[in-house]
Amino acid sequence: MPHYHQLGKIPPKRHTQFRKPDGSLYSEELFSTEGFSDNYSILYRHHPPTMITKVEDAYSVAPKIALSKQLRHRSFAGFQVAPKADYLESRVPVLVNNDLHICLAAPQQSLRAYFYKNADADEMLFIHEGEGTLRTMYGNIDFEYGDYLVIPRGTIYQIDFKTENNRLFIVESFSPIVYPKKYVNSNGQLLEHSPYCERDIKVPRELETHDEAGDFKIKVKKQQQIYPYYYAYHPFDVVGWDGCNYPFGFSIHNFEPITGRVHQPPPVHQTFAAGGYVVCSFVPRLFDYHPQAIPAPYNHSNIDSDEVLYYVAGDFMSRKHVERGMINLHPGGVPHGPHPGAVEKSIGAKATHELAVMVDTFRPLQITEAALALEDADYFKSWLPDEMIKG
Repeated sequence: MPHYHQLGKIPPKRHTQFRKPDGSLYSEELFSTEGFSDNYSILYRHHPPTMITKVEDAYSVAPKIALSKQLRHRSFAGFQVAPKADYLESRVPVLVNNDLHICLAAPQQSLRAYFYKNADADEMLFIHEGEGTLRTMYGNIDFEYGDYLVIPRGTIYQIDFKTENNRLFIVESFSPIVYPKKYVNSNGQLLEHSPYCERDIKVPRELETHDEAGDFKIKVKKQQQIYPYYYAYHPFDVVGWDGCNYPFGFSIHNFEPITGRVHQPPPVHQTFAAGGYVVCSFVPRLFDYHPQAIPAPYNHSNIDSDEVLYYVAGDFMSRKHVERGMINLHPGGVPHGPHPGAVEKSIGAKATHELAVMVDTFRPLQITEAALALEDADYFKSWLPDEMIKG
């Protein structure tokens, strides 16, 4: 994942001479995953990607854990994260474990003063507010509200935002983010019953090629440290590449919901898979059409997973007091379900217009200090009738 793609100029056979018009060789780079055993791409550059001129002292960006163990339903007001000018400084980890870090960000400025490379994790950027262009060594991808941008680890990138009002929901994944196995055949093609297909995937289209010497700063993230590196040549000096390892985009608005006669379980909303967690998209859809159907979800005991719901837009018939950017955490070990009155209210309803991203993790999440500053401390009481809360 994703499927094979080619952009720019490449030689007819890999690992063979590929010369510039002046007769000198282009520099070949294999960008591989899991050593040499999984997806890879081959890039051809004007200059070797190894020409480092300076390395500055590293600094920590490790999340500060407030609660390493906990068992309480929690809710966080994500839009209370204060905007910051710098893209990296705006990223705030809120829920973390050894499989992923969930972050919020509200960057006001484009990432152009330096380049960024996450050498620890694949990144999934969900664009809640804003539009612009993801600029990478593989080429550029335009994005807008509702887009997922999946950026493989090690990808050097910058981001252009068109306005100062940007809100991102970010997952840093310590394993590859892939299509769910149930959606693909043995050759990797998305199947007919998949809620999206290859036509929906945004691949890099515009290859920026810069043959420039200079002092190019790249901030590299590794083991929760940022290492400022300086390179002698522009990192976007790629003249061509091909392969199956590259960034891509997918709009949540292109996710085609799977519905049924009775309420369908969350796996029908699955969008991506990874080691230790899944990502689901809840989108506008018709409700169940059994004559006795109850559209509201049934109570569910999370025995072996933590559920994170990030609310994007719309009316959530199973919840009350929902705001845009809110994150709800329902930990494994405690049941959760529709709020009081939601079940009866849902009967007879024909459709929902909700939009949300869900992340289910199979190992407990830790809560950061930054998350606690956003918390509604009484959320766990929200399943009580109003008279019991007031009493």
